Amino acid sequence: MAKTLLKIEDLHAGLESGQEIIRGIDLVVRTGETHVLMGPNGAGKSTLAHVVMGNPEYTVTQGQIVFDGEDITEAKTDERARKGLFLSFQSPEEVEGITVEDFLRTASTAISGVTARSFAFRKFLDEKMRILGMNESYAKRYLNVGFSGGEKKKNEILQMLALEPKLAILDETDSGLDVDAVKTVTQGVRGYKTADNALVVISHSAKLLENLEVDYVHILVDGMIVQTGSRSLIDTVNRDGFGAFLDAR
Repeated sequence: MAKTLLKIEDLHAGLESGQEIIRGIDLVVRTGETHVLMGPNGAGKSTLAHVVMGNPEYTVTQGQIVFDGEDITEAKTDERARKGLFLSFQSPEEVEGITVEDFLRTASTAISGVTARSFAFRKFLDEKMRILGMNESYAKRYLNVGFSGGEKKKNEILQMLALEPKLAILDETDSGLDVDAVKTVTQGVRGYKTADNALVVISHSAKLLENLEVDYVHILVDGMIVQTGSRSLIDTVNRDGFGAFLDAR
């Protein structure tokens, strides 16, 4: 039976300067579900993702975030990650001196509380890399250093596959990718998805969504969800843009 993983109630949040960006969002995500967040630039999609993940640049001024039955509204980012939340970034950071393998092994140990043995983890990581068509040499490269845009996005999906979060939020993972890279990333996303976890995809377009099963689509405008519907909303956006939703504010 599906259980509620994420419950957001009357969420208001914004920058520390006092600028409100999220203006009363309610959202429920259950195990086995895939939700899509769409909206025009500046609608608050990425901000919502960062607020759920606990980015300290944003402040919750009203409402509640409950994850897997526990109120995490005030929890730190690393606490949320250990509980099973994951966020892929639009522009992943480059980190000199830390290899992809070392980063993921350390992160896995921090989340599980069990020290990952080097040989066993490398074998596990190789399996995940094969899903994404990544050469084994990537594991020894410094995190995102010298990676192309597509390689960085694949590395974000590799992190998701390796860390096996309960809920993964993908923020514009398909942006800037060519057709082949989108297919590879989609394959990785489908490899992650099970009946016991959940997925939230933030996207402007349908490239990444074409071969994914989507349960709910939410349209955000000015920090509010103005409409929720089925996958057919994606077709409406592709055909007509977001203009039809602007009057729903």
